[in-house]
Amino acid sequence: MISAKTGVSKGTLSEWLSKVPFTPNEEVKDRIGRARTSAILAQRKRKLQSLALAEEMSVKDIPMLTKKGLQMLGLGVYIGEGSKTGGITRVVNASPLVIRLTLRWFKEIFGVRTRNFKVRIHLYPDNDITETLRYWSKQLGIPLTQFQTSRVDTRKGKKAFKKGKLPFGTAHVTVQSLGKPEHGVFLQRRINAWIERVMR
Repeated sequence: MISAKTGVSKGTLSEWLSKVPFTPNEEVKDRIGRARTSAILAQRKRKLQSLALAEEMSVKDIPMLTKKGLQMLGLGVYIGEGSKTGGITRVVNASPLVIRLTLRWFKEIFGVRTRNFKVRIHLYPDNDITETLRYWSKQLGIPLTQFQTSRVDTRKGKKAFKKGKLPFGTAHVTVQSLGKPEHGVFLQRRINAWIERVMR
């Protein structure tokens, strides 16, 4: 503002006034407010443009998911989130998207049916148990009759650390054989064999 009125460069003014205490008047405060608003809007616009570009590129980078693609994608998720010991085929995650992908993997790749899934929800003291069970049942398309008794983590220090971070806890989904050997212990052995093969 001073530069515009005097014609003196900003650099020179900065040097001249570097030790002069500065108290902005209302006009300056108003300009700073507008500038911040403008900067925030510009930043948001750049973010939206970046997200749109990433979405556009994703369509080209990743075509429609084939069965082979689903096989490998699901295996990758299981490597990170699945049980590899005890003869139990189970995946654990707090994201319904991850769990739904894994359910699709079990169904389309191994022929597991919805009735084969048992779900146990791991909760924290600040979670609403009834609301949480309804949430996961709706998200996963699994009836509440297939949900096991929920577990509430009451360990000291956990309550404060996790409070509000996991509003619906974590879902532990286990595959039960229901009389089909291929969906029992053998299923985990088969998955573990796949893991060993791709990790070589």
